[in-house]
Amino acid sequence: MLITHDTRCALDTVVDLVNTAPDDETTPDGLEDVAALGDFVRNHQMSDVGALSEFDLAAVRKVRGRFAEVFAAPDARSAVVVLNELVAAAGTTPRLTDHDGYDWHVHYFAPGASVADHLAADCGMALAFFVVAGEQERLRRCEAPDCRRAFVDLSRNRSRRYCDSRTCGNRLHVAAYRARRKEATG
Repeated sequence: MLITHDTRCALDTVVDLVNTAPDDETTPDGLEDVAALGDFVRNHQMSDVGALSEFDLAAVRKVRGRFAEVFAAPDARSAVVVLNELVAAAGTTPRLTDHDGYDWHVHYFAPGASVADHLAADCGMALAFFVVAGEQERLRRCEAPDCRRAFVDLSRNRSRRYCDSRTCGNRLHVAAYRARRKEATG
């Protein structure tokens, strides 16, 4: 599957957005206020985003919840329902652009769109490409028991199980190794 630069940026953005949601009542929201949303926008180099407000924060949190539904969808049809609603509500207006030193690419959000519509349109279309290609199963949650972070499995053989092999994957492999060693020594 060919993934263009702008699609990859949108995938990274949607994964990071979904992962800002608190896991439970004890973990903080990664988008706790408008300043945090501003940091998110800057860190992801989102273009054409104006001044942010509490209204934007609430709208982005709602979009974030809908994207979480896509990552939790049991099948492509369920993911499609959510994606169609997100993209339609954003009022997508595909247009070619070549800003910030990047070659021609497509933006799906309308000029002057809110940050929530920007995310819904561009990130929604990036996820839609995976569904269209029959690759919806690549939209995953980490299999580590204490982690449910979202990620997109871009491995060649679709075998990635953890959000980060250096943390979650390694931690589980070390625990399994220690359990085997303990069992062997009796």
